[in-house]
Amino acid sequence: MRASDAERERVAESLREAMAEGRLDMEEFEQRLEAAYKARTHGELEPLVRDLPAPGTIGPDLAVPRATRDDAEVHWPSRIGHAPTSKGGFAFWSGFSRKGEWTVAKKFTAFAMWGGGEIDLREARFEDRETVLRLFTIMGGMGVTVPPELNVQVKGFGLMGGVDGGKANGVGTPGSPKMTIVAFALMGGIGVDRKLRKAQMERMRLEKRGQEGDGGRKELR
Repeated sequence: MRASDAERERVAESLREAMAEGRLDMEEFEQRLEAAYKARTHGELEPLVRDLPAPGTIGPDLAVPRATRDDAEVHWPSRIGHAPTSKGGFAFWSGFSRKGEWTVAKKFTAFAMWGGGEIDLREARFEDRETVLRLFTIMGGMGVTVPPELNVQVKGFGLMGGVDGGKANGVGTPGSPKMTIVAFALMGGIGVDRKLRKAQMERMRLEKRGQEGDGGRKELR
């Protein structure tokens, strides 16, 4: 099977997490990362993460290989109940980012002053079925991205600033964890958006390309 850009990026993110946890040294990380971005098939990607457990765990994650996992649908039970890899974010005249296959703590607090933060939950795992994100920004900005399948409730207040998350409110798919986002912005902004996961966007792109190809063949006939 040919590998997609989204699958190569997921493997790269797993390698970064493994290096951060001390499972890979810098030399081996660089070798595997280069091989991941050059990989053309699942067979080339799978060996790069075969001996690595999921980030934040102490055992191997061999049940479903990362490189061949079908992300068309979310299997929530497998993404709930993991040890958190991050309990917060902080930015002062700088920025922070939480994205990829990370595990969000059941209480996650982030603060940004004269800086910004990015929190992407589309590929994230969860410590608990109920999670609270507490976000505060002063003369800064923060963006949160949630998948369509997640149960989300946004509560926010802005003073000489704004919290934009009304469109993200909604019930998720069966078994979805409950995400409550409490946000405050002073002379800054916090936004919450729902976006498709990379695997979904990739599949839609390929389906569209296939439909366009079929249309072209029909015209030739």
